[in-house]
Amino acid sequence: MANTFLTVDRIAQRALPILSDSIVFPQLATLDYSATFAQEGDTIQVKRPSVFIADEFSGTINLQDINPFPVLVKMDKIADVSVTVTSKEMTLDLDDFETDVLRPAMVAISEKINADGLDLYKFVGAYVGASGTTPDGLDDFANAAKELDDNKAPFTERFGIWDTASTAKFRQLDSLVEVDKSGTNTALRTGAIGNVYGIDNYMSQAVKTHTAGGYTALADITAAADISAVNATDATTGLKYTSVTLTSAAGTSTATLLAGDILTFADDSGNVYKATVLEDTAAAVSGVVTAKVLPQITADDVTDTDVTFPDVTARAHKANLVFNRNAFGFVTRPLMPAPGADSSTQSFGGLSIRVVMDYDTSTKKTVMSMDILYGWAALYPELATRVLG
Repeated sequence: MANTFLTVDRIAQRALPILSDSIVFPQLATLDYSATFAQEGDTIQVKRPSVFIADEFSGTINLQDINPFPVLVKMDKIADVSVTVTSKEMTLDLDDFETDVLRPAMVAISEKINADGLDLYKFVGAYVGASGTTPDGLDDFANAAKELDDNKAPFTERFGIWDTASTAKFRQLDSLVEVDKSGTNTALRTGAIGNVYGIDNYMSQAVKTHTAGGYTALADITAAADISAVNATDATTGLKYTSVTLTSAAGTSTATLLAGDILTFADDSGNVYKATVLEDTAAAVSGVVTAKVLPQITADDVTDTDVTFPDVTARAHKANLVFNRNAFGFVTRPLMPAPGADSSTQSFGGLSIRVVMDYDTSTKKTVMSMDILYGWAALYPELATRVLG
């Protein structure tokens, strides 16, 4: 007979803190949690945190919005680990069951959550560094911090997530590992990158490599912005974008741009814009392609300006991220109890885990599933920058 202490309630209660300790990226983002049950495929309307600018009072006040337009998040991700449990596992005490089953399962779920979240780089138009060149110095932190400063990101709660190659370079910097320079040997002892220029930095094996669309191989592109679409709202995300027409002088390309492709162009006043493509485009027609770009462009003189694609040579880049917490949102909702099975949903600290135990008559085995429902949202992607690698 199974150990009566290994109930789904106790298993879920033990699993939840392990998951909380394992995840990285969600702990660095704005958390949106509600105790209301949801199902896969539901669309959640998420409030964006208020971000204000302090103005110099000069006779009149400048009214600013509280909780500006919401962002739509489709709850389309369920991270699941399902295992066959035998009478042997069910007779283990809870500590042994944690070691053999729960901990590796929660680590696997946390890795998927982190990896899905790092796909948000596609919404980030700001960038520093060179495509195809691994960040390797303090200037990479400084330039990323400057990009956030220029975009008026709050000075607090700034984080960096770096790929393994960048992290290996940073760990060789004397200023980060020598006690007499850094003031502490914590980074050396733990293998962490540490805090640099107000940025708390972490390594992740899940940092994405962006492979650029074929249109970014062109070096003869000019842009014209359709300012009538500057306040257009994307139906999927709720983010505002600008429609930009890109034209190749050669007039022969039939290539496409892909979501996450980045570009730089300027207006007639010399203002420089860095942007990202919101969604895959249709194929160019005689070298002309129209793309939705973020962030929205407010100037009305972006006409026939030269365009630069950072990936024109390397054709791909590592999308390291430096960001303020308000840039991204991690959205979770508890899953409904599984009908006809022994099921428990436990929530704590903005996370929710469901454990379901059921006997499969077709295989004559007991199956245990552990899953979490979640979604990711780009709340203020302008408060983030890519550091190209």
